[in-house]
Amino acid sequence: MRFLSVTTALAAAAISCGALAAPKLPAIKPQAAAQGAGTIVATVNGEAIRMSDVAAAAQGLPPQIQQQMPPDKLFPLLVDQLVSGKAVQVQARKEGLDKDPAVARQMQAAADQVLQGVALRKAVLPKVDEEAIKAQYDKEYAGKAGEPEVHARHILVDSEAKAKDVIAQLDKGAKFDELAKRVGDPKDPSTQQGGDLGFFKKGDMLAEFSAVAFTLKPNEYTKTPVHTRYGWHVIQVLEVRTSSPPTYDQVHDEIKQKLLQADAKEFIAQAKAAVKVQLFNSDGTPVKPGASPVMTKAPGAPAPAAK
Repeated sequence: MRFLSVTTALAAAAISCGALAAPKLPAIKPQAAAQGAGTIVATVNGEAIRMSDVAAAAQGLPPQIQQQMPPDKLFPLLVDQLVSGKAVQVQARKEGLDKDPAVARQMQAAADQVLQGVALRKAVLPKVDEEAIKAQYDKEYAGKAGEPEVHARHILVDSEAKAKDVIAQLDKGAKFDELAKRVGDPKDPSTQQGGDLGFFKKGDMLAEFSAVAFTLKPNEYTKTPVHTRYGWHVIQVLEVRTSSPPTYDQVHDEIKQKLLQADAKEFIAQAKAAVKVQLFNSDGTPVKPGASPVMTKAPGAPAPAAK
């Protein structure tokens, strides 16, 4: 398994939470267009709730609700939700909760996240247009040959001895699919399909598995067991083919996501390079240049519990 760098992870998180998503109008778009985003739809103690607030609330709903609920039904529900929220905010301020240091920190953190998201969106979204996506598709896929694929099945058991016994039974004429159902690991989803794994590329399987599977000819099976972290395999290849390159539509969203992440990572790196950063260990001591901060034992504090 490969681990994302911190900057890549941050970029991915920003994308997944919608920070880089293009702003959309809600399901109530016809009314918003007619009345305007600034139209006041309610007031609470004189504070206005506008059509733009309704649009933002609609955007936060699950997609199926946005698509299935009629606008005339959705609109009053969202207005009521916003009025209720505003009323709770008024009560919270009466109680002085907004002056609580812990609450203030949470409010500041939320504001910071919004600001970060807007900055990422402003810097990255204009770059990732259809022209950029098409150029990346042409670079990665257009005019290139497809990848080799094999259609294989396997019998997975928990010991080398069992795998050798499977091979011996196959040598005597046992049917592969019937043997897979009878002796294959019941936890393996393919067992009940006679071990059938369908077509796959080299990178789709564990390296040890693919290294053997892609050397077999159609209807050949392994004469020695193949070991992976899941157990011992007997593999049979049924078909061999070369896949066609994916169409533009098939990989459009995948390419877009990769470009968004790459551009976000670059933007974050540039932002970090433009500021002065000083790191400290958990006990407050400065981190040496080029090193990473460490969790150290503070004076008088117990050492971190071992995991």
